[in-house]
Amino acid sequence: MGEHTAYREASLRGLFITGTDTGVGKTEVACGLVRGHRARGLDVGAMKPAQSGHHPGELSDADRLRAAAGGTDAVELVCPYRLGAPLAPAVAARLEGKSLSLSVILEAARTLAARHAALVIEGAGGLMTPLTDRETFADLAVAFGLPVLVVARAGLGTVNHVALTCEALRARALVARGIVLNRTSRDHDPSEPHNAAEIERLTGVRVLATLPFEREQAARERLIAEELSREVQF
Repeated sequence: MGEHTAYREASLRGLFITGTDTGVGKTEVACGLVRGHRARGLDVGAMKPAQSGHHPGELSDADRLRAAAGGTDAVELVCPYRLGAPLAPAVAARLEGKSLSLSVILEAARTLAARHAALVIEGAGGLMTPLTDRETFADLAVAFGLPVLVVARAGLGTVNHVALTCEALRARALVARGIVLNRTSRDHDPSEPHNAAEIERLTGVRVLATLPFEREQAARERLIAEELSREVQF
């Protein structure tokens, strides 16, 4: 882990985005933050180190991130590993006979960091999702040494999920920059009015926003770009 520690000490500027689960809106938040900061003059790049469930010809999360960051960076830098099976990257890679390397990801990040003033890096699934046969996305977050933004569902069960994620961050001396609660359904959930306060009470981490339900991705990204990006500075 020596090279990873050395990279952490290189003072990379930006943000690592994790979720409490898959499908909680990490990509929308990441794209919105990138677009918002770029609109205000900060050259922000974007990265999705590993993506599974990718099918050629379809617009992927990595494609959306690349477009949000201006569309000029090579796809191989934005997303070094693209895997077909909708499984944890380590599992998907094993099924495809591939091997994922933290060193390859870190080298791509170094290249992107040299081209941009800051990077927004989006993980896959949750913090403890297996990335390689030896490492999780938590290990990758440690290697980057960036503050972490946690994205979670707004409804019932999120208090436990967020608290566990924040506990895992704290155990690794990672800074939780804030929490974003995302409404993934238009249905009313009676826990929603209480969740933000409970999360802040349990974790000591500020809930920066509870995003309203919005079926259109573009509309939600615009909301994040205009509002949330002012709260999240690099």
